Amino acid sequence: MKKLFILAGAVAISSTLFAQKPTSEVKYSLEGTMNYDGTNGLKWNAPNLRMRYFVNDNIAARVQVGLGDGVTPSSEKYTFSENADGSGALGSQTIKRSAINLGIGAEYHLSGTDKMSPYFFGGLNFGTGSYKETWDNSDGTDYVSGLTGEIKAGISSFGLGLGAGFDYYIAENIYMGLEMGLNWGKYTEN
Repeated sequence: MKKLFILAGAVAISSTLFAQKPTSEVKYSLEGTMNYDGTNGLKWNAPNLRMRYFVNDNIAARVQVGLGDGVTPSSEKYTFSENADGSGALGSQTIKRSAINLGIGAEYHLSGTDKMSPYFFGGLNFGTGSYKETWDNSDGTDYVSGLTGEIKAGISSFGLGLGAGFDYYIAENIYMGLEMGLNWGKYTEN
């Protein structure tokens, strides 16, 4: 089954902490991210790391690696009772997910000031993962005696993103950043 979704107008706001300002000696930064997506609120997307390598004062290459989607848990388990008061036999639904994502991109940094570095960015995202849902005496919403089932799916994704952001240097080698962008993605289940 294929699903195509367009995240038009979706705004991803990310904050970064504890990275190094690029200099002639230090041309890279290592970052973690926090996202706010308007629906799920503020989320720390760990483990999610981004590395930037500054080719020169204005151009940086970036690589990002993430595990999971930052929103849903990697496993869930639900129990359903035969009777409304919780008595009787039990059924269950178990969900297990895994995902890994890789993003590559580039940034163009404008002049800015000593403390502020505005930039534009573009990038590609690739992902893969798996999904498994198991029912035992359940249909996934209620107790159903003798009903068992399993769903397995492989997941792949591809995306494009464009946006703008800035880094504000609090002290030497330490900054906070903000990014806003538009993303388009294609998500496929097999």
